[in-house]
Amino acid sequence: MATPRSKAGTKGVPRQHRQQQILAAATEEFGTRGYAAASLPAIAERVGVTKTLLHQYFGTKEDLYLACLVPVGDRLLDTVRTAMGRDGTTAHTPLRVLQSIFTALEGQREAWFVLYDTSLPADGAAARRAAEYWSAIDALAAGGTADLLRAAGSDDPLDADALKYVWRDLVATLVRWWVKHPDQSPEAMTRRCARLFAAAAALTSDPADPFR
Repeated sequence: MATPRSKAGTKGVPRQHRQQQILAAATEEFGTRGYAAASLPAIAERVGVTKTLLHQYFGTKEDLYLACLVPVGDRLLDTVRTAMGRDGTTAHTPLRVLQSIFTALEGQREAWFVLYDTSLPADGAAARRAAEYWSAIDALAAGGTADLLRAAGSDDPLDADALKYVWRDLVATLVRWWVKHPDQSPEAMTRRCARLFAAAAALTSDPADPFR
């Protein structure tokens, strides 16, 4: 969701609050435009401060990006880990994970694109940190999809690897669709996903299917 533009400026604003204003504006700018196209002057204008102040508070453009990336990455990794639970993956786990992601992103949906930004300089600290989050989230997905396949009677590691990729792309696609439909609450989006999953299951449940 868009962060309202602020003209609060710097006078009389506590440092911690001003930093949070900058981070909110920067997350929106990076999330909507991508690292490569994002503009520090645009971020400063959103908050009503100078570009010089941004540098004083956060350093370089990449430093500011990292300051936005870390809380987003931590929040999403923690919410996925919590949603998966400690008792193993069940048929309800995928929907629970999606609901947790929608809930964690509500109010700042563009933060998803801060974590998954393909325009980051490949050799930079931000790209390396983002890759660490991707790897950790992928590891959770790999474990969960393998559990689901074992429950369905498949121990083929290539099945698990393929399903991990399908799941990762599915989540990204659903989040992108959700961002384009701001009227959809996390609860409404979760119900929609449940209907889509049910429809997909019905399509593959025909006993006459020659591929079963």
